[in-house]
Amino acid sequence: MLNKSVEKTISWFLFIGVPFTTVFIWQDTVTDPVNITKLFAAGCVGVGAFSIALVYGFKELWRTSKALVIVSIIFVLAMINTVINSAAPTTQAIYGTFGRNTGLVAYLVLAMIALSASLLRAKVSFERLIWGLIFAGLVNVLYCGWALAFGDFIHWNNPYKNILGLFGNPDFISAFLGMFISGSIAYALGAKRNWWIIPPLVMLSGLALYEIVRSHAIQGLVVTAAGLALVGFYVIRGWIKHWAAQLGYIVIVSIGGAFALAGALQKGPLAHYVYKKSVSLRGTYWETGIAMGKKSPWTGVGLDSYGNWYRAFRPDRALKDMPDVNTVTNAAHNVVIDFFANGGYPLLVSYLATLVIGLYAIIRVTFRAKAYDGIFVALTVTWLTYELQSIISINQIGLAIWGWVLVGALVAYDYSTRPLKEEPTKGKVVKQKELIFSPQLVGGIGVLIGALIAVPPLSADSKWRSAVTSGSAQNVEAALAPSYLTPADTYRYANAVQTFESSKLYDLAYKYAKIGVEFNPDSFDAWHMLYGVSKSTQADKDLALSNMKRLDPKNPNVLGQ
Repeated sequence: MLNKSVEKTISWFLFIGVPFTTVFIWQDTVTDPVNITKLFAAGCVGVGAFSIALVYGFKELWRTSKALVIVSIIFVLAMINTVINSAAPTTQAIYGTFGRNTGLVAYLVLAMIALSASLLRAKVSFERLIWGLIFAGLVNVLYCGWALAFGDFIHWNNPYKNILGLFGNPDFISAFLGMFISGSIAYALGAKRNWWIIPPLVMLSGLALYEIVRSHAIQGLVVTAAGLALVGFYVIRGWIKHWAAQLGYIVIVSIGGAFALAGALQKGPLAHYVYKKSVSLRGTYWETGIAMGKKSPWTGVGLDSYGNWYRAFRPDRALKDMPDVNTVTNAAHNVVIDFFANGGYPLLVSYLATLVIGLYAIIRVTFRAKAYDGIFVALTVTWLTYELQSIISINQIGLAIWGWVLVGALVAYDYSTRPLKEEPTKGKVVKQKELIFSPQLVGGIGVLIGALIAVPPLSADSKWRSAVTSGSAQNVEAALAPSYLTPADTYRYANAVQTFESSKLYDLAYKYAKIGVEFNPDSFDAWHMLYGVSKSTQADKDLALSNMKRLDPKNPNVLGQ
């Protein structure tokens, strides 16, 4: 059995690190204040917690969470396979594309967080996760409330004109607030002894619901409704217990869900309230992602490389349904399809297996425990609502970290609440004196290693912003020189070309346009840059035009002229 000091340290790492990742932004010295900062934070907490789990809990991890360990290994190997064998640029596959950063590093540390959470055993450890969610929700609710009441004090580039929370996007904040409401209400309903927490949690949930409405993002309302419906099922099951009440509730909720789904598809009486144009667009994004996965079934198109191939694989109707023929996206707006597009069947199947493991844990505990358990219901509905929003949204690290930590926590909760007869080693405790190094020291070293792994995109972006604001061509070139701390990136090459061209530094613009297409020959924008620079030769233009047509074969006017 795991040493209590070790578990306590892991639980504190997750209690502090997971909500910190959700709320952490860093605006003053980078161009992307959200994604690269959250990747950095997740890297620190993921490797830190997993270092403790690996050093002190490997046997316990294998003994109690074997399925999750095996699936996680396959998942990581599937990612390595696509990094090596897909056509995507290596650094893009490792660190992800600019503005997303959901590459190998992101999913590696998220898998580490899930495995670390699967070692939790004590009730207080699971409660810490819930309080971490509440803290992250509180910070976002207060920030959004201030932005609505007095104006936003963070200087976002905000084309949405809606609240963004600490996610930089109204869809993400609305989804997170829906998860927060669901988890908070579920926990509050089980807080019999700590009844004093119920009024503030209900009040915060009410404010969060108001902010979801003001975000004008429908997915937050969908997540909230689904989450509260799930809470309602567990309330009826735990408090009323009669099978007829449970069955009747399921029937009523199912009918309501069917009407809502029909409305989202522009049918039925709720269509006016539920349907949004973005729903139809998502259908196009999904179809495109599935086509990518089918074309490269064993490797996918490369991690975080959906954007490279969207034009080539989009269906014919996309040229008519979209606001403009040049309207594109770099994500499928469906996490499952994104995995299929980016990594083919190996990545898809291993990810789906992770979801099955989480659902299996929920089913086991649900059938085993008849009374209402606020901790279990909070963990369950928060995880399920995350998975629900992931069907219609993009994987954002601040949100995704909850999906991964909670799947591990659910596996752990299933194990820790089993009858004693299912735990043959119950009571066999490793003594503290057998720990040569303290788990805090091991975790601290892990944090440093995680920082070294996840810092390159943050370092590169910080150096890039500093170079651009300096107005020095020499500094800009230095920021573009590939190195460990400045990995090459299509976005920065394209930005540099525009900067040099507008500054009449035509030789430099041409130089980096050529480097850009060499780095990422499947980037439509890179070829478009090469075609448009002043120093581009006719041979360059012909080559660029042929590649633009290769990457956007259904567009009769790839030049947009």
